[in-house]
Amino acid sequence: MEILIISGMSGAGKSRAAICLEDSGYYIVDNLPAEMMVKFAEFCAAAGGRYDRLAFVYDVRAGEPFDRLTGAVEELRRQGLRCRLLFLEADTKTIINRYKETRRMHPLQAKGLSVEEAVRRERALMQPVRDHADFVLDTSSLSTGKLRSELLNLFGTPSDRGGLNVSVLSFGFKHGIPIESDLVFDVRFMPNPYYVAELKNKTGLDQEVRDFVFSFRQTHEFMAQLEKMITFLLPLYSEEGKTVLVIGIGCTGGHHRSVAVAHELAEYIARMGYQVTENHRDISR
Repeated sequence: MEILIISGMSGAGKSRAAICLEDSGYYIVDNLPAEMMVKFAEFCAAAGGRYDRLAFVYDVRAGEPFDRLTGAVEELRRQGLRCRLLFLEADTKTIINRYKETRRMHPLQAKGLSVEEAVRRERALMQPVRDHADFVLDTSSLSTGKLRSELLNLFGTPSDRGGLNVSVLSFGFKHGIPIESDLVFDVRFMPNPYYVAELKNKTGLDQEVRDFVFSFRQTHEFMAQLEKMITFLLPLYSEEGKTVLVIGIGCTGGHHRSVAVAHELAEYIARMGYQVTENHRDISR
């Protein structure tokens, strides 16, 4: 079992980091006292692989001496568990600006300190944790996407680092546009196999229908332009930290043209090396 402890300055991005890691398969536990980490890890280790990647978020809110955290890390390692400590920090100006944007109070402001004083005091309090960290990451200039990329480079599996999962979804406009779609393409300009008697009761998954749809010049020109756009967009979505992209392909009923095009597009995206799923929402209607 792999254990990661996420600690660091308030406002440095621990919550964002936890969300990114949760998306890649970590089970996240927030603000657990250090001595409870060992017991919880023992429970997870006995769960038969159900919790093979575990991340604890630990910070000044714990309100306990930080040597308890280092003691917990040492105990976990003595038990043969892989335990690493990540410390997130940011410069004081960045942290102050983040608190201004969120309109939240710094945890130490309750003691009557200004935000700047609270940050300075917390930095001194957290220094022992920073000194014991396996990784120190400064998030001052990192966007959410860049932070996710850094985390996956450090703690992700090869499949995690693939980043973006693409879902290609065919549908019929008469049944409504799928609300989960990020991108929607309308292929109703293509000749409709529905009006060909021998194709009417088939779908875009049948070779005869696909041969018909792709027998027209406009279909090939559209696919060339679409593939060019997808090739341009997917790396950019991945770089910005998007983990799921839903591409909707629509025709009138969702049986013929959209299905054929969605199938072709899904195969193209798979050849690009992305994880892709192919679904046909209205094919059975």
